Formats: sequence, structure tokens, C-alpha cells
Amino acid sequence: MIAEVRASRPGGRTARVRSDVLAAVESELAEHGYDGLTIDAVAARSGVHRTTLYRRWKTVPGLLVDLLEAGADDSWEPADTGSLEGDLIAVNREVHAALTARSSITQAVIAASFRTADAADALTRFWEDRYARTALVIDRAIARGELPAGTDPHPILLTATAPLYHQLVLLRQPMSRSQADHYARVAAGR
Repeated sequence: MIAEVRASRPGGRTARVRSDVLAAVESELAEHGYDGLTIDAVAARSGVHRTTLYRRWKTVPGLLVDLLEAGADDSWEPADTGSLEGDLIAVNREVHAALTARSSITQAVIAASFRTADAADALTRFWEDRYARTALVIDRAIARGELPAGTDPHPILLTATAPLYHQLVLLRQPMSRSQADHYARVAAGR
């Protein structure tokens, strides 16, 4: 479905409307959570008439799903620092910043995804996309001779990032950036 969204992405005014609406959804979700996310609030914040929202997205879950699917449309890729350890630290610093930001949209989207099956599926597709892109870190490490050919990226990436999500999202306990760096070093085998 993500490929279909990319392939059929409209340009011009329609793209601008989508961008404005999704920015409003992101802001409303970060500030008020899923329970406070309403069509009327998104319409007011985006400047897009509510009938347009109902016609195109139909429901609040429809807005959330489109927000998640839009995340796969960006050009993000992990930083290339020249080493596996450096690349994993850079990834963890991005994750840490996203999870510790005031009114974290990342945490709000994760929480909201538990509210509807469609949003949960969209979040799963988002994570699959992000992990596939982040596998570039492992590919570069293999090319540099830091890891053996055929190394499975997923366990290394989970070792680096999972402690951040566990502590900051599930346990709701603070974590310093140096602790996040530590988990990257552990995953790099240092």
C-alpha cells in the first residue's frame, strides 16, 4: 500500500493540502494525544475545511494511518560516520532525541497505534521501512570489513535501539544520551 501511495501521490494544491493536514495531525497528536485528535481541531489548525477532511480521510484513524504512511515517503537515511560504532551512535542519538522531545510525536504515534488495527498495521509498515533503511549501517560496516559478509542487520539494530524504546516508552524512565551511546557501542561489539 505504501508503494501505491507513493505512486499515486498528487502534486500541486492536493499535495499542499495533504502536507498541511498531516502537519496539523502531527501537532494535535503530540499536544493532545489520540483522544484529543479530532477532525474539527485538524481542520482549524490546518486551515482545510472539515468537509475536505471527511471526504479524503473519512475518520480520525484515517488521518493517523496517512500520517504513518507519509513517514515512509521521506528521504531519511542513517548518517555515515565512517564506522559501525559511530553510525549506531548517530542512529541512537536520533532515536533518543525523538523519544525525549517535549511533546514527542514518536511516543504519541506509538501510543495511538494501539487504538486501531489500521494504525497498528501502518506503524508496523513504518518500522519495517525504517529498519530496512537502517540496515545500510550494517551494509557499510560489511563493506569496510568491520563485520563478516552475510551479517543479519536486524539483531544488531535491535540491540542498539530496543533499550531506548524499552526504557523511555515502556518504563517511562529517563535515559541520558550517554546511556543511548552505550547501547550503540554494545551493539557494535565494543
